[in-house]
Amino acid sequence: MSSTGEKVRQLAPHWAVMFVAMFAALAVADRITGGLGVVASLVLVLAIAFAYPFAVRTLGVAPAVWRR
Repeated sequence: MSSTGEKVRQLAPHWAVMFVAMFAALAVADRITGGLGVVASLVLVLAIAFAYPFAVRTLGVAPAVWRR
């Protein structure tokens, strides 16, 4: 089992990519629609949060702590 520090080191780049992807998606959606509501924004953020790990595993670049 990896230590907590090692897990954070492996996951930090992926958290940063998810964070940027969420902001970019929100900015694009806001520009296209002229403004998103709170619920729509939350749905978009949750979709990215759940889809990103799946996509990373599918592409084969997942960190060791995400591999099953």
